[in-house]
Amino acid sequence: MSLRTVPKEELVNEIGKKFAPGDWVVLDQERINTFADCTEDHQFIHIDEEKAKQTPFGGTIAHGFLTLSMLVKMVEGIGVAPENVVMGVNYGFDKVRFLAPVRAGKRVRAHVEVLDVTAKDDNRFLIKQGISVEIEGEQTPALVAEWLSMVVTG
Repeated sequence: MSLRTVPKEELVNEIGKKFAPGDWVVLDQERINTFADCTEDHQFIHIDEEKAKQTPFGGTIAHGFLTLSMLVKMVEGIGVAPENVVMGVNYGFDKVRFLAPVRAGKRVRAHVEVLDVTAKDDNRFLIKQGISVEIEGEQTPALVAEWLSMVVTG
C-alpha cells in the first residue's frame, strides 16, 4: 500500500494512476449482524444463517451498504494527496454498483485508480477515485464506485 504525496500543482498528473490493492478485510457474520443492528436492516439473507442456506447464495451475505461503508478502511493508506493536507472530507459518489454478493466470512479488498482531479481554488481539490472491491477467489467484484473526496491544503 502506498499513499503518494505530491505538490498540489502536480496533483493533476496523477490522473490515470492505479495503486496496489489494499489489505484484506473480513466481512464475518459478527460484523454483518452489528451492521444489521446499527441500520435496523434485519432481512433474513443477512442474519438468519439457517434460512439463508435455502437461498441461491447458500448462506448469509453482507449488506451492500456494509461493503460500501468499509471502503474507508479498505482504502486506508492508498491513493494520492497533495502536500500540506489540512483535511479531507467525503464528497459523495458519482456511481455505485453492487455487482456480486459477499458471503459471510469472505475477505474483500479495494483497488483504487485516480479518475479525475479538479482544483476548486488554490487550496481545495476534488479528487475522483475509481474503486473496485475484489472478493477473494471470485471473478466478479462486490462493487464498483466513483468516489469523490474534497481535499483542503494549508
